[in-house]
Amino acid sequence: MTVRDHMMIAHSFSGDVFGPAQRLHGATFVVDATFRRPDLDADGIVVDIGLATEQLRAVLGELTYRNLDDEPAFAGVNTTTEVLARTIADRLVERVHAGDLGAGARDLTGITVTLHESHIAWASYERSL
Repeated sequence: MTVRDHMMIAHSFSGDVFGPAQRLHGATFVVDATFRRPDLDADGIVVDIGLATEQLRAVLGELTYRNLDDEPAFAGVNTTTEVLARTIADRLVERVHAGDLGAGARDLTGITVTLHESHIAWASYERSL
């Protein structure tokens, strides 16, 4: 089951490999969070779609409209698309373990987060639970 939202951030990168992206720039990402489990629950669902949407929005709310260069959690880290996908996946897993996605989420086996940088480029990070 996949839910989608978006976020807008500013950041810069360190390292010659990043060329002009070393300068401060903005990015808007379409974010997909996919929740997996081996079978459907008694209600025929993977996870409550409303709670999944709400929790993805909350996680993204911690990042959006921010300059990630100023965020202590990212000090010394290049906030690449891949790093951001991992961060969002990790934060969603924390919310699953905290019970924020409901009792049905206890049987989830994995979460994959995909950040779409554009219509031709995206990156995903997959986490097991």
